[in-house]
Amino acid sequence: MAQISDAAVQEMLSGRYIASLATENADGSIHMVAVWYFCDGESIYIATSSRSRKAQNLRARSKVSLMIDSRNPAAQRGICIAGTARLLTGAPSSEWNAKVHRKYLSAAALADPKVAPVFDQWDDVTIQIVPNSVIAWDMRELDRQALGGAFQNNPEYLLPVEA
Repeated sequence: MAQISDAAVQEMLSGRYIASLATENADGSIHMVAVWYFCDGESIYIATSSRSRKAQNLRARSKVSLMIDSRNPAAQRGICIAGTARLLTGAPSSEWNAKVHRKYLSAAALADPKVAPVFDQWDDVTIQIVPNSVIAWDMRELDRQALGGAFQNNPEYLLPVEA
């Protein structure tokens, strides 16, 4: 098992990837959604709406999973974090949401009066995830160890991800 402080984990958390967040619905099914995130080295923060399904689920059940992967067939790597979440509101939420938005939106977008206010209005709460477990994978290692570098030496073996 990996640690949140591991270099490979921190690389994924500091990258501008799209994560998949899983929460549990009232009927026991899983709700999974793509999210933007920000990590401070200990917790992961996700800007969202208080009216969203994920926020509603977390009010009742605090367990979450977050998966981040590189989406690069030639260098497939990623992490899966299971943890406990809580919803932040008020000034702390606004501060974390601004960090999430600055990570994914350009300065021009943040300065645009048609863009920034929409995100500020929609994202009125923050999900804070405190990790309980972290799993990391790197298919480049599998390629080296088990396949003798077959993928690295033959890039045409892996089909491109659909855009």
